[in-house]
Amino acid sequence: MYFTKTVLFVKYHVFKMLKSVVLRQKKEKERLLSLHYIKRSQADQAHKWADSDLIKVILGPRRSGKSVFALMMLRGRDFAYFNFDDESVNSRLNPDQLMDELAEAYGPTQNVLFDEVQNLPRWELFVNRLHRQGYNIVLTGSNARLLGRELATALTGRHIPIEILPFDFQEFLRAKGKQFQNGSRLSSQDKNQVHHLLERYLVGGGYPEVVVKDLDVRSYLGVLFDSLLFQDVVKRHRVRFSNQMGHLGSYLVNNVTSPYSARRLTQKLDFNSSHTLEKYLGYLVEAYLIFTLQRYSSQAGQRLRSSRKIYVVDNGFVTAKGVPHSPDTGQLMENLVFMELVKRGFQPNQDLFYYQTRQQHQVDFVLKSGSSLLELIQVAYRFDRTETEDREIKALLEASRELKVDRLTILTWDRDEVVQRGSQVVCFKPLWLWLLEK
Repeated sequence: MYFTKTVLFVKYHVFKMLKSVVLRQKKEKERLLSLHYIKRSQADQAHKWADSDLIKVILGPRRSGKSVFALMMLRGRDFAYFNFDDESVNSRLNPDQLMDELAEAYGPTQNVLFDEVQNLPRWELFVNRLHRQGYNIVLTGSNARLLGRELATALTGRHIPIEILPFDFQEFLRAKGKQFQNGSRLSSQDKNQVHHLLERYLVGGGYPEVVVKDLDVRSYLGVLFDSLLFQDVVKRHRVRFSNQMGHLGSYLVNNVTSPYSARRLTQKLDFNSSHTLEKYLGYLVEAYLIFTLQRYSSQAGQRLRSSRKIYVVDNGFVTAKGVPHSPDTGQLMENLVFMELVKRGFQPNQDLFYYQTRQQHQVDFVLKSGSSLLELIQVAYRFDRTETEDREIKALLEASRELKVDRLTILTWDRDEVVQRGSQVVCFKPLWLWLLEK
């Protein structure tokens, strides 16, 4: 009898807590909907998908603007909202009870937004059931694995993935109240202004709160990086050696754009095995902290065996966590270009690679579409000496012959020129112009 009363008391307490959380989050949703936000590049397309019967899955790192994007996507519609990243939410939450509470708080609506849904155990079964019942569902998640086979398996093709990353340069400019319609026709004054803003973006990155509120990059993003490392990696995956994970994260940020091999990295960071190292690297990729890039080869086995290069989701993390107080400008440019290509839809290791020629000259990026190679891109800050130019062009020309690619681009800080080398044309383009051409 005593046991039954205890169970009933616990159930009643959980019920009251859930009701309180739903009502508190409803007020927070209304507050957020009343605020002004920077329009994201995917906004117009997302509005077309809002009423689709497919499940909309918005993915990306924490604090990149996923929740706001989802709210804006449904703005003007009646919809229920629940955030599973609330510390008050019990992991044993009853989904049916949740739907009852949402119905009581919001009234009859078939539109629902579930924030950070990966925190709900077996979320895919719950979401699939609601979808079969006719609900229009929008999900957000901070777990990159949801973009892969897990998501395809869980939702069996009935979904649209939308990736929201920190601001691209054009979003950054909108946040600063600037807009430049045609980069090739800018006045000298406008070009100077674009250069100044690009310098800030290159170092500070595009995390929305940093950009909009002019927060200190090192203090805000330093704390955010450590928080993401603990919350989305150490805690989620129950990593036993958290110090080792911290050392790995710090090493990668300080060696952005550099190639690595699992064997050498295992020895350098004193891991027990390459398997453990690769597992930890996977956790960092899954949490949207880093990306790894394979060397291009037509043979899949060779791609997997070759060294990979490291990139970080936002340049602000390189500035905040890098040991030098002045990060290398060339590395920051290359990391920025990589992330811009990802934001333009190129998937690392599917249609985005780096390349090393037979003469061991490296080309930063190979762009691919289906079975066709589209473009080779080299990133270089400045060309102060003729031999520097010759080296960069030589790598592109070698790769062009080996891969049969004619579109050759070198992104620089301010050089805008087309160079003819034999039958090949190499296009030098300023980084700011390339970013504005999107």
